[in-house]
Amino acid sequence: MHEYTPYLIKSFKHDGHLHRMWLQNWLVPDAQLLPEHRREAMMVFINSQTKIQEADGKEWTSRIPGISFFIPGEWYNVVALLEEQGVRYYCNVASPPYVAGNVLTYIDYDLDVIRLSGGEVHIVDQEEYEQHRASYHYSEAVHQKVQNGLQALLKRIAGGGAPFDDDWAYRSFERWNRSQGGAAR
Repeated sequence: MHEYTPYLIKSFKHDGHLHRMWLQNWLVPDAQLLPEHRREAMMVFINSQTKIQEADGKEWTSRIPGISFFIPGEWYNVVALLEEQGVRYYCNVASPPYVAGNVLTYIDYDLDVIRLSGGEVHIVDQEEYEQHRASYHYSEAVHQKVQNGLQALLKRIAGGGAPFDDDWAYRSFERWNRSQGGAAR
Protein backbone atom coordinates (compact mmCIF):
# COMPACT_ATOMS: atom_id res chain seq x y z
CA MET A 1 0.00 0.00 0.00
CA HIS A 2 1.29 3.45 -0.90
CA GLU A 3 1.62 5.91 1.94
CA TYR A 4 0.39 9.47 1.99
CA THR A 5 3.11 11.90 3.05
CA PRO A 6 2.30 14.90 5.28
CA TYR A 7 3.22 18.36 3.99
CA LEU A 8 2.93 21.95 5.14
CA ILE A 9 1.74 24.42 2.48
CA LYS A 10 2.70 28.09 2.88
CA SER A 11 1.65 31.01 0.73
CA PHE A 12 3.50 34.31 0.80
CA LYS A 13 2.95 37.75 -0.65
CA HIS A 14 5.34 39.32 -3.15
CA ASP A 15 7.25 41.20 -0.45
CA GLY A 16 8.06 37.93 1.32
CA HIS A 17 5.65 38.14 4.24
CA LEU A 18 3.62 35.09 5.14
CA HIS A 19 0.06 35.10 3.86
CA ARG A 20 -1.39 31.76 5.04
CA MET A 21 -0.40 28.21 6.02
CA TRP A 22 -2.32 24.97 5.63
CA LEU A 23 -0.90 22.91 8.46
CA GLN A 24 -1.80 19.36 7.44
CA ASN A 25 -1.90 18.20 3.83
CA TRP A 26 -1.32 14.74 2.46
CA LEU A 27 0.67 14.17 -0.74
CA VAL A 28 -1.14 11.68 -2.97
CA PRO A 29 1.24 8.87 -4.03
CA ASP A 30 2.26 8.92 -7.70
CA ALA A 31 0.71 5.49 -8.25
CA GLN A 32 -2.74 6.98 -7.56
CA LEU A 33 -2.35 9.91 -9.96
CA LEU A 34 -3.77 9.98 -13.45
CA PRO A 35 -1.31 9.74 -16.35
CA GLU A 36 -2.08 13.42 -17.08
CA HIS A 37 -1.00 14.35 -13.55
CA ARG A 38 2.22 12.37 -13.79
CA ARG A 39 3.03 13.73 -17.27
CA GLU A 40 3.14 17.25 -15.81
CA ALA A 41 4.78 16.15 -12.52
CA MET A 42 1.79 17.56 -10.60
CA MET A 43 2.01 17.43 -6.84
CA VAL A 44 -1.46 16.63 -5.53
CA PHE A 45 -2.44 17.10 -1.88
CA ILE A 46 -5.58 16.21 0.06
CA ASN A 47 -6.75 17.92 3.21
CA SER A 48 -9.89 17.84 5.28
CA GLN A 49 -10.64 19.78 8.42
CA THR A 50 -7.08 21.04 8.40
CA LYS A 51 -5.95 23.94 10.55
CA ILE A 52 -5.18 27.08 8.60
CA GLN A 53 -3.02 29.78 10.15
CA GLU A 54 -3.27 33.33 8.87
CA ALA A 55 -0.35 35.78 8.78
CA ASP A 56 -1.58 37.43 12.00
CA GLY A 57 -1.43 34.09 13.83
CA LYS A 58 -5.18 33.45 13.90
CA GLU A 59 -6.12 29.85 13.23
CA TRP A 60 -9.27 28.33 11.84
CA THR A 61 -10.26 24.91 10.53
CA SER A 62 -11.35 24.24 6.97
CA ARG A 63 -14.82 22.76 6.70
CA ILE A 64 -14.65 21.62 3.09
CA PRO A 65 -12.37 18.79 1.91
CA GLY A 66 -9.89 20.01 -0.65
CA ILE A 67 -7.55 18.54 -3.22
CA SER A 68 -4.75 20.90 -4.27
CA PHE A 69 -2.84 20.64 -7.54
CA PHE A 70 0.56 22.27 -7.99
CA ILE A 71 2.22 22.11 -11.41
CA PRO A 72 5.94 22.86 -11.73
CA GLY A 73 6.59 25.93 -13.88
CA GLU A 74 2.96 27.09 -13.98
CA TRP A 75 1.90 30.45 -12.55
CA TYR A 76 -1.25 29.11 -10.90
CA ASN A 77 -2.47 26.32 -8.65
CA VAL A 78 -5.87 24.68 -8.41
CA VAL A 79 -7.89 23.57 -5.38
CA ALA A 80 -10.86 21.24 -5.90
CA LEU A 81 -13.32 21.93 -3.07
CA LEU A 82 -15.58 18.93 -2.55
CA GLU A 83 -18.87 20.60 -1.66
CA GLU A 84 -22.25 18.95 -1.22
CA GLN A 85 -23.62 20.44 -4.47
CA GLY A 86 -20.52 19.45 -6.48
CA VAL A 87 -16.88 20.33 -6.97
CA ARG A 88 -15.96 24.02 -6.95
CA TYR A 89 -12.48 24.76 -8.27
CA TYR A 90 -10.72 27.67 -6.61
CA CYS A 91 -7.68 28.60 -8.69
CA ASN A 92 -4.95 30.92 -7.45
CA VAL A 93 -2.81 32.88 -9.87
CA ALA A 94 0.50 32.37 -8.11
CA SER A 95 4.18 31.72 -8.62
CA PRO A 96 5.24 28.19 -9.47
CA PRO A 97 5.59 26.00 -6.36
CA TYR A 98 8.87 25.59 -4.52
CA VAL A 99 9.44 22.49 -2.41
CA ALA A 100 12.00 22.06 0.38
CA GLY A 101 11.63 18.88 2.40
CA ASN A 102 7.96 18.48 3.28
CA VAL A 103 7.12 22.15 2.83
CA LEU A 104 5.62 23.58 -0.35
CA THR A 105 5.65 27.36 -0.80
CA TYR A 106 4.39 29.80 -3.40
CA ILE A 107 3.69 33.51 -3.82
CA ASP A 108 0.00 34.40 -4.03
CA TYR A 109 -0.70 37.16 -6.55
CA ASP A 110 -4.33 37.73 -5.47
CA LEU A 111 -6.02 37.10 -8.81
CA ASP A 112 -8.29 34.08 -8.53
CA VAL A 113 -10.47 32.13 -10.90
CA ILE A 114 -13.45 30.18 -9.61
CA ARG A 115 -15.08 27.44 -11.64
CA LEU A 116 -18.43 26.58 -10.11
CA SER A 117 -19.84 23.06 -10.12
CA GLY A 118 -22.18 24.06 -12.95
CA GLY A 119 -19.24 25.15 -15.12
CA GLU A 120 -19.52 28.94 -14.73
CA VAL A 121 -16.13 30.68 -14.55
CA HIS A 122 -15.48 33.90 -12.61
CA ILE A 123 -12.28 35.95 -12.32
CA VAL A 124 -12.16 37.59 -8.89
CA ASP A 125 -9.95 39.93 -6.84
CA GLN A 126 -8.72 42.04 -9.78
CA GLU A 127 -8.87 45.19 -7.63
CA GLU A 128 -6.78 43.52 -4.92
CA TYR A 129 -4.23 42.50 -7.56
CA GLU A 130 -3.97 46.07 -8.87
CA GLN A 131 -3.61 47.46 -5.32
CA HIS A 132 -0.83 45.01 -4.49
CA ARG A 133 0.79 45.54 -7.89
CA ALA A 134 1.23 49.20 -6.92
CA SER A 135 2.08 48.75 -3.23
CA TYR A 136 4.52 45.83 -3.75
CA HIS A 137 5.97 47.39 -6.93
CA TYR A 138 5.60 44.34 -9.17
CA SER A 139 8.08 44.53 -12.02
CA GLU A 140 6.78 44.42 -15.58
CA ALA A 141 8.24 40.89 -15.83
CA VAL A 142 6.21 39.71 -12.81
CA HIS A 143 3.07 41.42 -14.13
CA GLN A 144 3.52 39.69 -17.49
CA LYS A 145 4.02 36.28 -15.81
CA VAL A 146 0.86 36.81 -13.77
CA GLN A 147 -1.12 37.75 -16.89
CA ASN A 148 0.29 34.79 -18.82
CA GLY A 149 -0.54 32.52 -15.88
CA LEU A 150 -4.12 33.79 -15.84
CA GLN A 151 -4.50 33.15 -19.58
CA ALA A 152 -2.95 29.67 -19.32
CA LEU A 153 -5.28 28.85 -16.42
CA LEU A 154 -8.37 30.04 -18.34
CA LYS A 155 -7.29 27.94 -21.34
CA ARG A 156 -6.83 24.88 -19.10
CA ILE A 157 -10.28 25.39 -17.56
CA ALA A 158 -11.87 25.73 -21.00
CA GLY A 159 -10.13 22.53 -22.12
CA GLY A 160 -11.63 20.62 -19.21
CA GLY A 161 -8.69 18.27 -18.73
CA ALA A 162 -6.68 17.51 -15.60
CA PRO A 163 -6.94 18.64 -12.91
CA PHE A 164 -10.62 19.45 -13.59
CA ASP A 165 -11.93 15.91 -13.10
CA ASP A 166 -14.70 15.74 -10.49
CA ASP A 167 -14.95 11.93 -10.47
CA TRP A 168 -11.22 11.51 -9.87
CA ALA A 169 -11.34 14.10 -7.07
CA TYR A 170 -14.18 12.31 -5.27
CA ARG A 171 -12.56 8.86 -5.70
CA SER A 172 -9.21 10.16 -4.47
CA PHE A 173 -10.76 11.75 -1.42
CA GLU A 174 -12.65 8.56 -0.56
CA ARG A 175 -9.49 6.44 -0.96
CA TRP A 176 -7.56 8.85 1.29
CA ASN A 177 -10.43 8.99 3.80
CA ARG A 178 -10.48 5.18 4.06
CA SER A 179 -6.71 5.20 4.63
CA GLN A 180 -7.30 7.60 7.54
CA GLY A 181 -9.95 5.41 9.14
CA GLY A 182 -12.89 7.08 7.44
CA ALA A 183 -13.24 9.92 9.97
CA ALA A 184 -13.18 12.88 7.58
CA ARG A 185 -16.03 14.35 5.61
